[in-house]
This record gives sequence, structure tokens and C-alpha cells, in this order.
Amino acid sequence: MKKQLFLGDEAIAQAAIDAGLSGVYSYPGTPSTEITEFIQHSALAKERGIYSQWCSNEKTAVEAAFGMSYAGKRVLSCMKHVGLNVAADAFMNLALTGINGGMILVTADDPSMHSSQNEQDNRFYGNFAMIPVFEPSNQQEAYDMVYEGFELSEKWGYPILLRITTRMAHSRAGVQTRPLQAQNPVKIEAEARQKYILLPAIARKRFQILLQKQAEFLDASEKSTYNQLFIPEKRSPLGIVACGIAFNYLQENFPAGFENPVLKISQYPLPKKQLLQLTENCEEILVLEDGYPIVEEQLKGYLGVGLKVHGRLDGTLPRAGELTPDNVRKALGLPVVSPYIIPDVVAMRPPALCMGCGHRDVYLALNEVLQEYKDPRVFADIGCYTLGALPPFQAIDSCIDMGASITMARGASEAGVFPSVAVIGDSTFTHSGMTGLLDCVNSRANVLIIISDNETTGMTGGQDSAATGRIEAICRGIGVEPGHLRSVVPLKKNYEEMKVMIREEIDYPGVSVIVPCRECIQTYKRKLKA
Repeated sequence: MKKQLFLGDEAIAQAAIDAGLSGVYSYPGTPSTEITEFIQHSALAKERGIYSQWCSNEKTAVEAAFGMSYAGKRVLSCMKHVGLNVAADAFMNLALTGINGGMILVTADDPSMHSSQNEQDNRFYGNFAMIPVFEPSNQQEAYDMVYEGFELSEKWGYPILLRITTRMAHSRAGVQTRPLQAQNPVKIEAEARQKYILLPAIARKRFQILLQKQAEFLDASEKSTYNQLFIPEKRSPLGIVACGIAFNYLQENFPAGFENPVLKISQYPLPKKQLLQLTENCEEILVLEDGYPIVEEQLKGYLGVGLKVHGRLDGTLPRAGELTPDNVRKALGLPVVSPYIIPDVVAMRPPALCMGCGHRDVYLALNEVLQEYKDPRVFADIGCYTLGALPPFQAIDSCIDMGASITMARGASEAGVFPSVAVIGDSTFTHSGMTGLLDCVNSRANVLIIISDNETTGMTGGQDSAATGRIEAICRGIGVEPGHLRSVVPLKKNYEEMKVMIREEIDYPGVSVIVPCRECIQTYKRKLKA
């Protein structure tokens, strides 16, 4: 046991290793990426044979993790918040079946959308699935919740959803580690078929078992050391509910101790006994939570008493964006004076494609060719190449979710849009683009699909891509005509060739795929340095 300085992500990873982890199944996505990367680079994890290869997407990650849990092993699955949307089918059903080996699913939410399309709060998924949710207030709790969580998961027979946010994931603090545990042996349950085959007759029984478990989950929450009630000697009319990292922000504003009754919540379902105790000591409640007003909404009908509840819904706190120590301070009626003033001379520096990036050459050629057409539309996807929306390229018309470029291009084409072009990256293609391409082939859609291949998952730091070396074979297998499946190296010397290729495939009345392939300049630089 020793104290180490860890990012929140690193604390989670180290705790999992120490708790007897056998595998981590994930897809890279900020702010969750460093959890899996830490395990991949850990000498101890390698020594213990912990499985840690990236998956094609979050759904396959959760399903593979479920398979390891089925065999009795302890397993972790990590993703950013929108990744759980992709994995929701598997997640909702494994919450119904329950698990065997301890299973923790980490969702890293991104309030203020630092690197995301939305700022959804995945505590909703915990409520939806009716399973326990943990939300650490600091890095030590993140470590402890994972270390203890595997044992609790096995005790309850259900997965645990661990919800963190960007600040927790990417800030550092000292963490006291615990003794290393042995990995579980392979042990499959005798009644496995009556648990994991969700035919309606079995699913109905499993749902009743899940409903009966709710009382146990509530009791555990009310007895949890992660949920604490603080009642000061002096009575105050305002009580505060602080969830997860919001408790940390509250402490920053009261370094000498709380002046109000405070209920810290880091384990769900909501601890009703403590909430009722809080209401006995105040007349109004302020809810501090980083994300959606989930607890605030629940409290309005949950308590059954005539208390005023303040928070994001009534404007006491901003409805959107991150919770911060300053807006907590303002909500408490305290003066906000920032010592950090940004001078007028400082200008925003928008992100941009790296100099030397192959995506640049693709967009330049595409833009030049599309000027020859009356009303072209380019549907893009999630990845580095999304930056093609910004100057100087301004080359794309949409970016919605993983894989949507191909399916949107198909729908627009069938509505009469011409030319209808999709731009998607290699990792995103194998994540969620292959099925869309199959739809295009089956419907003979008049679309050009550009799979811009930089041989890595570049946006999240250069992780391995499931597509490397396989894209053309996948496209052939899906049914793209060989004469309209073309590749090119996106370099200045091949610029005219790219333009001719793009023009010819736009004018072909069917499904065309062009694969511009050149290694990401950042991974190339790292290889040279190594």
C-alpha cells in the first residue's frame, strides 16, 4: 500500500488491477481513454495477463466484457457518455440478467461538451436499468469505489455503473492504494441457462428478481460510507445536496467547515433516510450536480413534503455546462471574485487539422471538384476530419454520430440530393459505418463514400484501429463493385489523380468508395522518435 499521484482515470485503472481484474474492454473516447491506456501500459497488468485490446465499438466492448463476467472473471468496460448509447442494447439486458464475475461499466460524461456532441448525463441510464450507480467526489473515492465495487457487484449479482465527469477524469490527486488481490478462476454458474437466455418466460422472472433487488440496493445506498450527512450545530434554513464532484466544489467554498446541512451523495439510488433527515433540518434545498438536474427532478416528487428545491431547473445554477466552484459560490449567495482575468489581447485558438495530415489533401481535392456541381452536400462523421467544418476548408455539412455520414448520404441521395458524399474515418467505419455501407449497396444508392484512412484512432490519441489493413477487403465483402472501390495516397504529388478519381466516382450512378490512405502524422512522428 502506498500513496500515488493519479488522474481520476488512472485511479480507476489501478484500482481495477489491484482488485483482481482479468480484462478491460473499451472503445477510445475522451474523457475515458486513459483508463484503458493505463492498463495497457501497466507492467503489472502485463505480468498478470490482463486482457486490454481495444474493441471495434462500445457495444462489442460491453458484450465481450459480459462474456468474461459470464465465465466468473472480474471485468471493466469503459467509454465516454455517448458510447453508452451505442452499448445500450447490451447494457439494458445484462442489467436484467445480472452477472457472475464482478462487472463495472465506466461512463465518462462530458459536461460543457469539451470534446463531445452533447452533454448527456448517464445517471439516467442507471435509473433506467435500475442498477446501482457510483459517482465519486474525488480520486480516492474513484479508486475505492472500483476496488470495493467488484466485490459488491458479485455480492449483488448485478453490474455497477461508475459515472465520472471530465474534471474527475483529467485532474490529479494523491491516492492511497490497497493490497493486490488474486484474479477469479473460471467458474460458470450451474443455473446459467435459466439466467442468460432471455426468452420471454425467463425474462419475466429476471425482471421480477430485479424489482425485488431494489430494496437491497436502496438499503446499501442508505448505509454507504459514500453517502454522508453533515449537520452543523447552528441551524440553517438552506440544506444542500451535493452529488459526486459537486461535493468537492462545495468544500472549496467552505474550507473551514459547512455552515449549512449538507448531504453528500455518491451512491445511488437516492438514500431516502438521509434525505428525510436533511429536510428535518432545513426549509429549502439547493441541489448541486455536475450534469443534468436528475436529483433535483427526483426530489420534487420524492420527498412528499412542501420544501422548495433549487438548482438548475429554477435558474439558481446554469441549466447547461459544467458545474464549477464559482457558480456553486454564486448559488450560495457568496461573492465571486476571480483572480484570473483573461486579457483582451488573448484570442481564442480554434482546433485545426495537423500540418501534414492526409485529411487536408482529401478536403482540398474534394472542395475543388465539388465547385463544379450545383448543390453538393458532404455528410461527415466523428473523428479528426470533423475539423474539416472549420476554416480554411469548410468542407462538410453535417456531423451527428458515429456512422451517420454514410446513412445520411444515402437518405439525402434518395431524396434527390446530388452529389451526395460521405466522409468517414477508418476507425469510425468499423465502429458503425459498415452496416450503413451494406444498406447503400442493397439499395444501390447513388453516393460517394470517402473512407479517409490514417491507420489509427487519431482523435483520441492514436490508439489502434480495428480497420487497419482491412478496409478494402471489408468493402469488397459487403458488395462494393471492385471497379468502384479505389485507393489513393493523399499527397500533393497525387493531387490531380485524387481530383480525377473523385469526379469519376461522383458521376458513377451507384455506390462508390474511395480510400485515401496515409498514416496519421502524429503516430508517424512518435514512431520516428521511438
